[in-house]
Amino acid sequence: MTPTNRKRARTATALLAASLGLHSLAGADEGMWTFDNLPAAQLKQRYDFTATPRWLERARLASVRFNDGGSGAFVSADGLVLTNHHVALGQLQKISSAKRDYVKNGFFARTRSQEVKCPDLELNQLVSYENVTARVLGAVDPKASDQKQNEQRKAEIARIEKESSDKTGLRCDVVELYQGGEYWLYRYKKYTDLRLVMAPEAQAAFYGGDPDNFTFPRFDLDFAFFRVYENGKPVHPKSYFRWSRAGAKEGELVFVSGNPGSTDRLKTVSQLEYERNYHLPDDLAILRHRRLALLAYSAKGTEEARRAKNLLFGIDNAIKAISGELAGLRDGTLMARKLKQEKAFRAQAAARADLRRYGDAWDKIAAVQDKLAARHKQLMFRNLFGSRLAGLATTIVRYVVEVKKPNDKRYKEFRDSALDSLNFRLFSPAPVYKDLEEAALADCLRQSLEELGPDDAHVRAALGGETPQEKAHELVSGTRLDQPAARKALITGGIKAVEASKDPLIVWARAIDPAYRKLRKWSEDEIESVETAEGRRLAKARFALYGKSLYPDATFTPRLSFGRVAGYEQGTTRIPYKTTFYGLYDRAASFDDRPPFDLPARVARERGDRALLATPLNFVTTNDIIGGNSGSPVFNRHLEYVGLIFDGDIQSLVGRYIYDDAQNRAVAVHSSAILAALRRIYHCDALARELTGR
Repeated sequence: MTPTNRKRARTATALLAASLGLHSLAGADEGMWTFDNLPAAQLKQRYDFTATPRWLERARLASVRFNDGGSGAFVSADGLVLTNHHVALGQLQKISSAKRDYVKNGFFARTRSQEVKCPDLELNQLVSYENVTARVLGAVDPKASDQKQNEQRKAEIARIEKESSDKTGLRCDVVELYQGGEYWLYRYKKYTDLRLVMAPEAQAAFYGGDPDNFTFPRFDLDFAFFRVYENGKPVHPKSYFRWSRAGAKEGELVFVSGNPGSTDRLKTVSQLEYERNYHLPDDLAILRHRRLALLAYSAKGTEEARRAKNLLFGIDNAIKAISGELAGLRDGTLMARKLKQEKAFRAQAAARADLRRYGDAWDKIAAVQDKLAARHKQLMFRNLFGSRLAGLATTIVRYVVEVKKPNDKRYKEFRDSALDSLNFRLFSPAPVYKDLEEAALADCLRQSLEELGPDDAHVRAALGGETPQEKAHELVSGTRLDQPAARKALITGGIKAVEASKDPLIVWARAIDPAYRKLRKWSEDEIESVETAEGRRLAKARFALYGKSLYPDATFTPRLSFGRVAGYEQGTTRIPYKTTFYGLYDRAASFDDRPPFDLPARVARERGDRALLATPLNFVTTNDIIGGNSGSPVFNRHLEYVGLIFDGDIQSLVGRYIYDDAQNRAVAVHSSAILAALRRIYHCDALARELTGR
């Protein structure tokens, strides 16, 4: 398509979108599309490309989900999977020790016998999917109360998942889309024998540290390789992405397949106002509180700093991301745009006799936000974020009770379809550091006391009259839950074993469980039931007006986005579409090699390699991504691997709520950079040959 024709097509589709009150998605590279609903006409019009069913199947089967958060892709016939270093960071931390710090120094398996098995990593590959909307909604009595309808919906979802899992042996999840407008059954092939193959040093992968995070230009080698095994042998995937020698080129059409975590683009304005006024500020308060505690712990010594590194990395990243989201919601321009869209939607629904009955849905959802606001502190500050041991204890206490219930009456996380994955994590042999756990739990308890006060039911049960530090020390020092065998014995022993246990953390988890269950029941009955029922009514109106020209919000399930490799304008200057190794070495020199702009020794040694210097390093695209897309493959129309998503620019942080392709950019590692690093910096020649087939 010529530039002139492309401009005309874009103008026409933008006018159509505006007339419908949409997000102008038809005039931009917007959308995290499900594989069943890629907008074929839009893709053909903008890029003269048709994605055939066979093409879509190959892209889907070559893509994988890291179940602990992130995405990846098969890149060889022998089960080699490529993702981000920061997605692999948790596993790197778990196989490291005081003597062998693979996070700091990198990991390099020169032979397959040197590949190290990960303690608790699960990989999911979407092998089939099915629309089960009619069955789920058919089980719901529309005349029943919102609470009863919610129970009926959940029960039917549990039955569908169990039936499919029992029949296929696959991981089966029913996914809610379009705020309850559709339900799809996703069947995943599950892999749990993952072995680490190669990862650079953290300083090379996260070059520039937090100051450079969510910015561009960037200079990161944020990649890591795993190999997938089954029955002791490498798997041979049905589909994998062939390696592109040229890599991403400016202006070309590229795709990103991955598992974006969550977005709120279809939420009502009242829901966004709750996020802005309560949820996001509370999130930031928790993260900042925990960060200070971890910094104090890290300051005790080198080993303490190593142990806390992964947690601190995640917290720093989250603080920056959520701060950007909050700034977006506090921006009058963004909220005015969302309000305008909502008013247009409501007006169009009111103009049609068959849709007027949905007009009160917005008001009912708004009333729920008032209920949430009244209890937001309880909902947020009873959390145990950062303490693995506390999480294990509460999970065990709930587990043995929930599994005794009928499958369709349980909490979602304890349904039969979820137990294999839950057990895999629960019995993980990954090391637990009690001193770190004590610091994290003490901070959880301290913040709960500060925010909720001593009379809160959770705080009373959690502290029992002691100080947060005293209680944390008592619980952590006396527990045996750091041992996988102790956890397994409790699960195997069931309710009797848990009720009889004198392990201090189990006793404590039993004490705080009633307050948790009471608050969760209130949340499900008073909030979730209404938002689901009214969200479903809005979805019906949306489908009636716009069909499926919109995409659903992200749900950490497989999605496909398309876009182009492109720089952008910022202020009075131009941001290029790519960086090179020249820029990496210049940035280090410009900061006199001071942290976080210093170079690992292996990388520093190659600053005179002219062939390396000219190699593209990172690049940006207009692809619509969000957290959870980390590790996603970037591939061209020929299903060739051209790059690896690892970040978004600062302008993309409001992407949770809205998309604008003027400056919203996905940031990726260029495929040429990965190959050059393997060959010229790390001398992983066998790995490079496996990628290229040579």
